[in-house]
Amino acid sequence: MSTSPFPSLAWVEQRFDPTCITNIEEEVTTQLDALSLSDRIQPGQSVAITAGSRGIDHLDRILAVLCRKLTSLGLKPFIVPAMGSHGGATAQGQMQVLESYGITEQVLGVPIRSSMDTDCLGSTDLGTPVYMDRLAQQADHILVVNRIKAHTKFKGKIESGLMKMMAIGLGKHNGASCLHGLAPAHSMGRIIEHTARYVLDQAQILMGLGIVENAFGQCAQIQAMLPKDVEEKEKELLIRAKELSAKIPFPELDLLIVDRIGKDISGTGMDTNVTGRNRDILGDFSTTPRVKRVLVRDLTPATHGNALGLGLADFCTTRAVQAMDKKKTYTNAMTAVSPEKAAVPMHFDTDRETIRAALDSLGQWDPDSVQVVRIQDTLHLTRVQVSKALLAHLPAHCSQLGQAQEMHFDENGNLTEEQPGGE
Repeated sequence: MSTSPFPSLAWVEQRFDPTCITNIEEEVTTQLDALSLSDRIQPGQSVAITAGSRGIDHLDRILAVLCRKLTSLGLKPFIVPAMGSHGGATAQGQMQVLESYGITEQVLGVPIRSSMDTDCLGSTDLGTPVYMDRLAQQADHILVVNRIKAHTKFKGKIESGLMKMMAIGLGKHNGASCLHGLAPAHSMGRIIEHTARYVLDQAQILMGLGIVENAFGQCAQIQAMLPKDVEEKEKELLIRAKELSAKIPFPELDLLIVDRIGKDISGTGMDTNVTGRNRDILGDFSTTPRVKRVLVRDLTPATHGNALGLGLADFCTTRAVQAMDKKKTYTNAMTAVSPEKAAVPMHFDTDRETIRAALDSLGQWDPDSVQVVRIQDTLHLTRVQVSKALLAHLPAHCSQLGQAQEMHFDENGNLTEEQPGGE
């Protein structure tokens, strides 16, 4: 039996499908050329290109290619933040989110026009209103760009992607707040589909550009599509995204330690499809992996204090709580009708105290048999740390890297960064 008060952890590497696009510029150009956009445009027309609040691989380069290509066709592209209420639901805050991803006027060579003003285009057949960013609505064309992936709140043939960006992202705070508020009555998936169909039918959508990432967070597929094909193409890309997505390789855990959460990682701070648990007005759920306790150590710098998702943890550190921007977090939580995700868990000043409390909350436990996994965040799962009890149950796609080592804490009681680690 171990004499350490904490379980020893070993690094484990997961082997995922490494498919990725090696030449982003060439692939985006090829996709655009295949659509023959010249038949649908006129020189001098303006094009609003959407940019969201997620940390999408090479989004700055993808947008730069789009801007150059459209300019070469005689068009006048500009960027609009399409992120609902993110960025503190302010025009400046949304600009700052884009800047944190390297998306600036200097890099792209086109204007970035940020406003929270919206127009109501009408109502869907559900009777729900459809809001649109006013600057995008005033443009001659709208080009929708987004990553397509599993949603953290609901399951369906359409989840997070182009349809959601048209329904929620381009709706800014007014649209996002309204539609999230209607979700308990109509279901979020149904609202997104009906709203996006209305936008595709009534707004001046030029095309969509869907991005699928592999388990390493790299661009694996980029697909350009005409408005008439968006819904069906997105369904196909969602299936592909789920096939490529990374997962925790165990069905049950006693404790999951998450080093950081943030809006750049997931809309819910940490992806509920990875952690297996969610709290929501539409219904709480727990799926594989079934995790007894979740512990969060910190927020990402790029989340700018938005701590949405902290309420999905059972324990966290005091520094994670202190990093929270209450206004941003609460605005996002209320817009999403998810106050539970902004709740503050039991927290302690150091990693040592927090981990000890989480372990003790399991009841009777032993360092040699407790099932613990530590991850950097829910986007980076190639290398994870696992306790000795799990090493005997590694799936075939996993390899152990070195021997299990005791947890090391610095003089402040916080975990030291051991190697191999991160990505």
